[in-house]
Amino acid sequence: MPAERAGYTVTMFLVDISKSMGKTRIVELPEGPNGEERTAKITNLQWGLQYVKLKIQEMIYNGRKTDKCGVIVFGSEDTDNIVNQNNGGYENVSEYFHIAQPNAATLAKLDRLEPSETTGDPIDCLIVGIETQADHLGSKKTWTRKIILVTDGENPIEIEDWDATVKKLNGLDIALTIVGIDFDDEEFPYVEEDKSTIKRVNEGFYKQFIDGVEKGVLGTCAYALQDISRPDIKQTKSVLMGTVLRLGDVDTRPEKSLEIMVKTSKCTAINRPKSWKKFSVRKEEDDEKAKMALDGEEYVRYAQLKQISEYFVDKRDKDEDGDVKMEEAEEEIDDGTKKKDPTEGMESVDKETLVRGFKYGTSYAPCPDGQFLRLNTKKGIEISSFFPKKRFRRELSMGEIQYVWADPSSPQQQVALSSIVQAMYEKGVLAIARWVTNDGMDPKMGVLSPTIFDKVDCLLWAQMPFADDVRKYTFPSLDRLVNKKGEVVTEHPYLPTEEQLDAMDNFVDAMDVMAAGEKDEEGNREPWFDTRYSYNPAIHRVKQAMFHCAVVSDLDTNPLPPPHPELLKYFEPPRKVVKRAHDAIEEAKAAFKVKEVPKKVTRARKDGHVHARDDDDEMLLLDRKAPATTQPQVVEEPTPSSSTQEQIITPNEDDSATEESEEEEDLLAQVPSKKGGNPFPTPARSTSPQVDPGREHGRIVGTTYPLKDFQKNLAAKDLVTKAVEDLAFVITEIVLRPFSSRRTDELIECMKVMRDTCLNEDEIDAWNEFLLELKKKCKTTPGNPEFWRELQNIGRSISLISDEEAREKGGESDDVTESKAEKFFD
Repeated sequence: MPAERAGYTVTMFLVDISKSMGKTRIVELPEGPNGEERTAKITNLQWGLQYVKLKIQEMIYNGRKTDKCGVIVFGSEDTDNIVNQNNGGYENVSEYFHIAQPNAATLAKLDRLEPSETTGDPIDCLIVGIETQADHLGSKKTWTRKIILVTDGENPIEIEDWDATVKKLNGLDIALTIVGIDFDDEEFPYVEEDKSTIKRVNEGFYKQFIDGVEKGVLGTCAYALQDISRPDIKQTKSVLMGTVLRLGDVDTRPEKSLEIMVKTSKCTAINRPKSWKKFSVRKEEDDEKAKMALDGEEYVRYAQLKQISEYFVDKRDKDEDGDVKMEEAEEEIDDGTKKKDPTEGMESVDKETLVRGFKYGTSYAPCPDGQFLRLNTKKGIEISSFFPKKRFRRELSMGEIQYVWADPSSPQQQVALSSIVQAMYEKGVLAIARWVTNDGMDPKMGVLSPTIFDKVDCLLWAQMPFADDVRKYTFPSLDRLVNKKGEVVTEHPYLPTEEQLDAMDNFVDAMDVMAAGEKDEEGNREPWFDTRYSYNPAIHRVKQAMFHCAVVSDLDTNPLPPPHPELLKYFEPPRKVVKRAHDAIEEAKAAFKVKEVPKKVTRARKDGHVHARDDDDEMLLLDRKAPATTQPQVVEEPTPSSSTQEQIITPNEDDSATEESEEEEDLLAQVPSKKGGNPFPTPARSTSPQVDPGREHGRIVGTTYPLKDFQKNLAAKDLVTKAVEDLAFVITEIVLRPFSSRRTDELIECMKVMRDTCLNEDEIDAWNEFLLELKKKCKTTPGNPEFWRELQNIGRSISLISDEEAREKGGESDDVTESKAEKFFD
């Protein structure tokens, strides 16, 4: 399907303002600052107008003069439409907003719509909309025609000869969208309860009506509002620009050169978030002038601020050549605070008295004419040379890509360009080309790449920098060190070992997401990341914020909703990949001896308090000298008195191995030691020895309080896999210990919590593997058959997780059926 022509569209919005649209509803709002649930009470008309205003805001956002719209309401108290004026009839239908390019006043006028005390016929309004649109466009057949009807379907409809209206819509190629308030939608899904009889009949008619329209869509308002907030990339046709492709010197050697008439168009175009504009309340004197100048139109007291540049010179500050240095000051909004005047002691000058200069190194080169003499260039694309494709440096490409097509109206030019493209493709070469857009314009250097489609051959153009613009920064070798004697050093903390290189290779391979996506029809995993469905969060979030501000009148009671889920889809890596990379991460940590830097305790003055940095200040340290020690380090600071202040710092063994319970935090007070007394510092809250959590090196769950450690680590979402793995290890270790029967109840409770966690957090494979391994070890001598009999007594609730259970939670289970899970303990 060809892309729509950008702009050149007239959209008619038909809005139902009948009495029934005044019915109120409760809508959910984003959570409050403290997570509290919030709701708002609005009418059906206000809810439906949100969709209309979002569509109009899209036109304002694009800023195309050829993108126009009009608003017609039905169910109004009065009648004002062109059909009624010419032929009579079509009562209670009014043209609320004439067809024009929308602006902020359009949205403000829509906010003033209120439900009436009467009813209107949507078919009458639809006919009026068709005629109004046709009257405005006349014979402009290339323009796109759209009509959007918003109604609740609660009022009678005159359905006589409705098929003639359908034929009219199809004949004019009009795209019709009907947005129903609380209409049933099986795909959404939504079904309204206690629906009135007239609404049920009307919905059936609308479905029959829309089936006859070639470009017809029917949907419920809730889905329409959700869909319009989805990130969207609109593809449009680029205008073909004519130029000439030259190969060889056509001026001096025309017999050995070639000229091909070509057309260029954009392949990609850079897009940035919309910039914000500053507005302020008009001054009193400007306020009256603006009201007088509007001549009866709607007055807006806020006006956009414009930047004014003023130029100043300081004659006391001159350079070596005696030239006066100039400074530029820009007028800004004053926030009410007193600021130092940057122009103090300087003299204002007119812009006309200044000479433009271009920076060259540390000096400026004056240019009285505003620009230097241009090169005598000729319009066209000139191929300078060819080079192997493998030598192309992709990092030098400067952004946008252009298509270079042969002239569509000349078969001879198409054959000529196709032969060049085919030759370049077979030889595996690219072309260096010089592009001049118009005679006398500055040239651009770039690369032409051959591209072969099914039915056409073309070239792709990518702009490249000039050789003088490429900066080369060198730095010492990463894998070759030389000492002061000139000898090559083979072992050094800066040189990676083979073990470290292998660990990093495994870590990089474990993060591969090329097979981490959904399964295709054949059951093969697809890549997780798809550029077609990834969106720039900055562009679309800013767009969402601007649209929301245009739709709602009070941001305090109706704040900005969270980003659309499609916008956040690639913010978090797949859980399966994180789980798969866990062992590689631990291997890399061990190989590089990555340790967490203990909090640096800074002292205030002599007897001041000790302040520790926030958790956000933590960083990683590559410790190559010695492994971490669990012995406390004592840092002493002598004072003039006979006592000393001491502080214990206990370095962590890894990122998670020393996480303690809240009662065992390593916050220790400074206790002065008495002369001749115990030289070691004393904890602040308790003098009793701390309980050993029983954690092995690299584990975050200990044997002392396994369930408490496990639940504490579940709060950190990125530690779920590690916590499940360590709890499985701890349970198995305790079960195989002597006298483990004393902890049977505790271990079973741990297993129940672990099974629920694995089922809800998509760690199903981890639970099934753990249970199979536990069964094997319990039944192997010496094992623990008594504990396994306790599990058999519990039965299915603690057995394997089947594929049926997994699907209910949105997860997956490999080859574990429900019958297999039931017979596991037999």
